[in-house]
Amino acid sequence: MDDRLVRSVGVELSLVTVDLAIFTIRGGTLMILLVERGEEPFLGRRALPGGRVRSGETLDEGARRELMEETGIDGARLHLEQLGAYGDPGRDPRGRVVTVAYLALGPDLPEPVGGTDAAQAHWIPVGDVLEGRASLAFDHERILSDALERIRGKLEYTTVAAAFCPEPFTLTELRTVYEVVWGRGLDPSNFRRKVTGAKGFVEPTGDQRAQTAGRPAALYRRGDATLLSPPLLRSAP
Repeated sequence: MDDRLVRSVGVELSLVTVDLAIFTIRGGTLMILLVERGEEPFLGRRALPGGRVRSGETLDEGARRELMEETGIDGARLHLEQLGAYGDPGRDPRGRVVTVAYLALGPDLPEPVGGTDAAQAHWIPVGDVLEGRASLAFDHERILSDALERIRGKLEYTTVAAAFCPEPFTLTELRTVYEVVWGRGLDPSNFRRKVTGAKGFVEPTGDQRAQTAGRPAALYRRGDATLLSPPLLRSAP
C-alpha cells in the first residue's frame, strides 16, 4: 500500500517480527534460550531471540535466520513450530509491532553465541523466569509461559518428547523429559508400560547401554508415529 494512501485513509502500518522460545534439557533442568539485547529498546535486557521478517522471506525462513544470526544455532536441528501471533498495541515501545512466536525443542543443544543485535546469548532455567528471578523484555514472559504450556500439552498427545532425546536413548531418559517438563515424578514401571504400549512411539534398537549400577538399559529410537495412542495424560494417577 502506498504511504500517501496510508496517510490519507488513516491506516496504521505494522511491522512483523518473529520470536523464538527454544527449550532444551541440561543437567535435568528445563532451559530456555535467551539473548541480551544489544540495542534499544530494552538495551541490556534479556529477551527471546528474534527480529524483523525481511521482505521476500517466509515466517519460517525469518525465524531460522534470526536464530542463527543471534545465537549461532541451526534451526534445522530443532523441532520448530508456530505458537501464535502477539499484537497488543503496547507490546513494543517503537509502535505497532505484531510478532509471530515459535517454539522449538532440541536435545542438549550447544552453548549459543551472541551476534547481530544480541550482545550475548545463554541458557537459563525456565523456572528463573516463571518464578520472577529473571525478567524479559517486551511481552516475552507471556510468550514463554504460553510456549511451555503448549509443550506440556503436546507431551500428552504427541511423540514430541523424543525431540528432547539424542538417539539412541533409554526409557529412563525419555521419562526424565516428561518429569522435567511436567514438573512432577512418574512411576517408572507405569511409564514403561504406557510408552512401549503406544504404537509407533519408540522402537528398540536391540542394543544396550551399561549402567553404573544394575542391569544394562535397553536403547530405543523414535518411531514413526506423531500422535500418541493412547495418550499419556498428566492427570493420570
